[in-house]
Amino acid sequence: MSEENKTKDLIEKLVKKYEDLGENPNTYLEGLLQATPISYWDYIEVDTLFSLQKPRTNFKDEKIFIMYHQVTELVLGMMLHELEQLVEEDLSDKIWIDKVNRLNRYTSMLITSFSVMSHGMNYDDYNIFRKTLAPASGFQSVSFRYIELYCTQLKNLLNEKGRERINDNPKTEDYFEHLYWKDAGYNRKTGKKTLTLRMFEEKYEAELIDKANEMKGRTLQEKFAKMDNPSAELVAILKEFDQLYNVKWPMVHLETAQHYLDKKGENKAATGGSEWKKYLHPKFQQRKFFPEIWEEEE
Repeated sequence: MSEENKTKDLIEKLVKKYEDLGENPNTYLEGLLQATPISYWDYIEVDTLFSLQKPRTNFKDEKIFIMYHQVTELVLGMMLHELEQLVEEDLSDKIWIDKVNRLNRYTSMLITSFSVMSHGMNYDDYNIFRKTLAPASGFQSVSFRYIELYCTQLKNLLNEKGRERINDNPKTEDYFEHLYWKDAGYNRKTGKKTLTLRMFEEKYEAELIDKANEMKGRTLQEKFAKMDNPSAELVAILKEFDQLYNVKWPMVHLETAQHYLDKKGENKAATGGSEWKKYLHPKFQQRKFFPEIWEEEE
């Protein structure tokens, strides 16, 4: 087909597109004629991105700290984008494999990039400027909580102590009183909660409970359980995701916290006031998204 005929064919398709929508094609073609070319910096909103860092001190590495956490939130957003499709749409085994591989890739990005936190900031500067961040804490990232609600049933977000405490016929609200992450800021002996946890609950708990109710019977774990003969490849990459997200990812957090908070045996407090050595360790979180695919010895 000649270039002239290609152009004519494209114009005909554009006209048909807008006629099918019940619109006047000329309006849109005239608008296209006046539109300015898009640039990379406008499409990606580069200037906006670089206006979003607002340090609270004059320490240079605080800007790195903010930017890295913003990058982390964007990667978590990419994961949520994939999870929403997995739980809301009926997808083939092949597409599941593609999307779970993406989840593994994104989680691996989080794990490997965390060296920016552990080795990319001045030790003494960080231990000064972090004090201006209290009571803010990475614990308050709601993206983590949404990923969990998309991935698995609430009962899998209870650690051993939580399973001992909860009643026999728990409602969603009951589960939320005993989820593993509440232990980061809830002293169950005194009944006191840290300001970090109280702020998080006030802002997010109602919407998280709504999302948990919405996801009943529809989590990634439950959709997988209903599959007829899932492939060995899918099982393997779901195990990989479980291990990357629930073991290796919290471990790099723990190792970084140890680097900055306990490097010299000081056992400094986290900005959110949590018992970070316990809260961050997988053996205390005891989180598994797909418990049914793991053998006891694994």
